Amino acid sequence: MLTGLLKILVFPGFIFLTGYGLLFEYLDRKVHARLQNRIGPPWYQPLADLLKLVGKETIIPTEANRTIFSILPVISLSAVAASFIYIPVFGKTSIASLEGDLIIVLYFLLIPTICLFLAGWYSRGVYSTLGSVRTLTQLFSYEVPLFMALLAPALIAKSWSITGITAFYSERPLYILINIPAFLVALISSQGKLERVPFDTPEADTEIVSGPLVEYSGRLLALFRIAVDCELVLVASLVSAIFLPFMSGSPLLDFVLYLLKTIAVLLFLALMRSVMARVRIDQMVNFYWKYLTPIAILQIMVNLLVRSGLAL
Repeated sequence: MLTGLLKILVFPGFIFLTGYGLLFEYLDRKVHARLQNRIGPPWYQPLADLLKLVGKETIIPTEANRTIFSILPVISLSAVAASFIYIPVFGKTSIASLEGDLIIVLYFLLIPTICLFLAGWYSRGVYSTLGSVRTLTQLFSYEVPLFMALLAPALIAKSWSITGITAFYSERPLYILINIPAFLVALISSQGKLERVPFDTPEADTEIVSGPLVEYSGRLLALFRIAVDCELVLVASLVSAIFLPFMSGSPLLDFVLYLLKTIAVLLFLALMRSVMARVRIDQMVNFYWKYLTPIAILQIMVNLLVRSGLAL
């Protein structure tokens, strides 16, 4: 009982997730800066920014719904933390594993985005409302190819468990090659999920300041910020568990491999952020539905054929 509680709260649970999230933010900002010939922030900057926000006054707009406005950051962070217990961090097993946990994680991944939409909507500001509408519009675009790309490998593995999928492909590494198109779709869709350049129209700083979070400040904004960092870790961990399931059998070495795989995913996302310009919301919708969704559908069809061949 105590051991399980420590795993959930400390390692590889919430404390590890938040610490790794701050490290991810630093690496993301540092790589982005270096690719632009800038020095970038020191290693402690994400933590300093977080503590600075915690120490600031929390201002709630007069017309906002105070209860919903205050609870949304907590729900967003809780959903991400709850999802992380199903991700294998060292070895093939996670803190909690069950058949169908991939569906649970995908469901939980919806909650932070819905919280962003509600945060902007209930702030009652012009910029925040516009940002919330863009957030919801983007959700309906990237969600389909992202879900299809993450579910396609499960068809061959014949398991809806992240642990089961990881174990299947780690024992049959050649099957990983079949899922390369889905891997690329998942990476690009993740960039939209995380609202990063070039798909950062909900937060477009030069247009609508901070989008749905423009009215947030103090501790509430700090909670949203750490939830975003943790969500980045969660998405990178989920993608690496499904598409890069390389294992050694040693828990310590597998943890090192986990760090390397997730950082590799982060570096790819940082590269996309650095070399591409922001696209308009209509261009983003067109790209996801016209290109990524058909690729994801084709991947599912291929995997169904492979699954039929394995059954024979």
